[in-house]
Amino acid sequence: MAEKGSSEGYIFFNKQRKRWNAQYREYDINTGKLKLKTKSFKTEEDAKKYLDTIMYQKENPLYIEHNGIPLCEILKQNLNLKLNINQISSAQYSRVLKTIKALEKTSFGNKNIDTITSDELQAYLNSLKHLSNSMIEKAQQQLNQAFKIAMNKGYIMKNPMINVIRPKSNKEDKIVRALTIEEQQTFTNWLIQKPVSKYKYRNVFLIQMYMGLRIGEALAITTHDIDLQNRKLNVHRTLTTDEKGNFIMGNTTKTYAGRRILPVPDFLLPYFIEQMQIANSQENNYEKLLFKPKNSKYVRRPNVNTELQRILKNEFGITDISTHSLRHTFGTRCIESGMAPVVVQKLMGHKDIGVTLNVYTSVFDKFKENEIDKVNQYYLNENLISNNNTLNNNPVSNTLLTNKNDIENER
Repeated sequence: MAEKGSSEGYIFFNKQRKRWNAQYREYDINTGKLKLKTKSFKTEEDAKKYLDTIMYQKENPLYIEHNGIPLCEILKQNLNLKLNINQISSAQYSRVLKTIKALEKTSFGNKNIDTITSDELQAYLNSLKHLSNSMIEKAQQQLNQAFKIAMNKGYIMKNPMINVIRPKSNKEDKIVRALTIEEQQTFTNWLIQKPVSKYKYRNVFLIQMYMGLRIGEALAITTHDIDLQNRKLNVHRTLTTDEKGNFIMGNTTKTYAGRRILPVPDFLLPYFIEQMQIANSQENNYEKLLFKPKNSKYVRRPNVNTELQRILKNEFGITDISTHSLRHTFGTRCIESGMAPVVVQKLMGHKDIGVTLNVYTSVFDKFKENEIDKVNQYYLNENLISNNNTLNNNPVSNTLLTNKNDIENER
């Protein structure tokens, strides 16, 4: 503990108030002088943690020189900064914090960052091979970020992550598949025959499957978001989680591109109207949510996923589909119908075309030969090439084919 009067801050026990105080000096931009500040806590540990945090924020070189700075403290400070300047959402904060807490449990998580070696970091990542590639990548990203910050601030002279190689998971990457056309048709026919009173998420499944909404977007729809006259749906927010993992209504969608106005297919209109009538007659539904449970404020997304998987397994023997698969099904059908990728991007709410192309690579590959045939037919229609120039009628090609056949016969 620093001595009282130290420029790096100190903590002390106030006997009269029976509280622990953290005291430090902060530069006052109005007076140009150092101003003494004090904050009280119930325990010595809380006071020390607060003072440590302040010292890191102030980047007090004397404090860091004497005490060092733990790896996970750098990550927490950086994460809080990103949340405070709205660079990340509360849901993102919660997800990253889980990774940081996992790092805290390691042998080096609370060690000073200048004492951690490449061997320790490599051994840790190697120990994660039983997890998915995604989980390993998240851990590596946080470590890279911590040491990059430490280098930029001068806490370390050499970045040990440069020599660390990310291992490959023992697990195969999980692929989110779409329903086949036959599966989609069978599931749709089954859904529309079931009463919504018994299958409360029936209309959620239909909206996701035929409009491509994320589950959080579907659960955030209100009656005010639906324009029946023009048959439009305004997608502008999502059901998400806060930094503590509690379900909350977000002010926007997952990405800025997620804000979009979608056309409502004609056959879905009756189901929207049905759900609007339910919402309008529901007690305590002050937000006029299209989907609201009776005994809680919001629908829990895992509950919808569990119900979908129960239905698919029990009724159709399908075990590898989730609510996200329903969204993926819509995107797949769009591509199969010949829709331009940039239009698919807009409908799905992807932030850039690269996301669309990467997510649906296999679907695009499947249909690229058909698209090439369209180009070749266009060449013929526009007389850019003639039938006389095709492979079978081309003398040079025929000679090459003959020679190739002779060679094959010889083998």
